[in-house]
This record gives sequence, C-alpha cells and structure tokens, in this order.
Amino acid sequence: MGEWLRWRLPEQVDVAGMFATRRFVDDGGSPVAADDPYQPHAFVWFYRDLREEAPVPGELRILHRDERLVVVDKPPFLATIPRGRHVRESVVVRLRDELGLPEISPVHRLDRITSGVLVLTTERRWRGAYQMLFQRREVRKTYRALAPVDPGLDLPVTVRNHLVKRRGLFQVAVVPDLRVNAVTRVVLEGRLGEHGVYRLEPETGRTHQLRAHLHGLGIPIVGDPVYPEVLDVDLDDFTRPLQLLASELAFTDPIDGSERRFVSERALPLLPED
Repeated sequence: MGEWLRWRLPEQVDVAGMFATRRFVDDGGSPVAADDPYQPHAFVWFYRDLREEAPVPGELRILHRDERLVVVDKPPFLATIPRGRHVRESVVVRLRDELGLPEISPVHRLDRITSGVLVLTTERRWRGAYQMLFQRREVRKTYRALAPVDPGLDLPVTVRNHLVKRRGLFQVAVVPDLRVNAVTRVVLEGRLGEHGVYRLEPETGRTHQLRAHLHGLGIPIVGDPVYPEVLDVDLDDFTRPLQLLASELAFTDPIDGSERRFVSERALPLLPED
C-alpha cells in the first residue's frame, strides 16, 4: 500500500509521515500500514492538513427543522459543503457539529457568495427523493438581486439561452444557436437608492445562471466579483457581499404530499454581518 500511495498521491504529500501518524485508514476506520498488501478496488481515506480558515461573519439561521429536513438561511461567503479551501467554514460541517447530524447534506446548490434559503436532509435515506424535485424542476424558486437600473430595458423579460461553463474559466459563456438550457424571468420590483431590486424566477439551475443573465442584460449584480469582469478578491475578504438572495423556495413534499414554502429572513442590501 505504501508503494501504491506514493505513486498515486502528488509529490508534495508526505506519505511516509502520514503512515507514521496513522492517518491512512480503510473503510472501517482501521489504520493502513505502508507494508500492508495492496488491495485492488479498496478505498483508502486520509486526514489532510487544513489551512487556518477565517471565521465567516453572519449568522447561519435555522428556518425550519423536522425529521427529514433542515432549512437554513445562509449568510454570504459561507460554503455549502466542505470543499477545497473551505472545510470548517461550511454549512454542512457547522450543522453536523451544532445539530449532531452526521449524515446531513444539501439537496441543491447555493454558491458560497450567494445568500438565502438552503434545504438539507437530516439523513442519507431522505436525500434522493428531495434531490429529484430539483432535478425535475418541481421546485418554485425566487431570488432577489440588487443591480443597476437601465431605463431603456423593457421589463419584465424572460432570458433564454444556452450557457456553458468551461474548465479553467471563471465566467460562463453564452453559446448561440444551441438548445436553450437556461431560462430566467426578470422583474423590476422597486428601487433601493440608485439601484433596482429585481425578482428573479429561474426555471433552470445552470452554474452562474442568474449572474450571467443579468450581466447579459447590461445590469450586473452589485458586488459580483466575476461579472462583468473577474476581480482578484482574497478568499477571506468579506467586505463586499454579492447582492443576490435566494429568498423563497416552495414545493410539494415528495414523502407526505404537504405543501412546503420557506422564506429568507434576510433583505437587500446584504451586509457581511447579517
């Protein structure tokens, strides 16, 4: 196993040191030794060193909790799942610790810099049924965003196009003449200072869809570090939240048929300490 792991892992990983501290374990949690025979098709787990993570400001509010679901109101800058450079500072890790639910997991995506309603299941056995609601587009989603006002823009409007996220690029691209895969209805609800408050009703859930669609209309969302241009923003800079809020989610519960509706307690403009 030692030879295989030295071949399989990047050079910067201290394989010998990790064996010495018994940080490689098998599926059952038992330590794997360097001289153990190689086992094909087996899983090996290890604990990696984590960077010091700056505490993300803002409150992770619990909007609802029952046997199957936990619904939270996520602050900006808090990752949904532990990934990359954000592990401890994620919704899943915080809730596993706070609520004592080791199997809690989200059933849909919410970007790290997006705020608002996020639905999670308490146990693995419930996850599939709720995930299918999102996959089948049976969830009614409403977002609100703060963006410039263009008097020449004819609203409300429904944006329909084909978006593609290419590896290595931060922005998504609009590809003309391909089948529509991203649809958003955009409504100007009112004014907040010099900006407009927009209600966004996505029918699909492509990566960066709402941000790209408002950028395409010439009204990029306030605080967006990617649209219209990619900014060099430190991961631990929490001073300028993206003004995009997942404000409402509604669906028919796939288990008991009840009508579910969850509404964020946050409001625009979003502040780091909210």
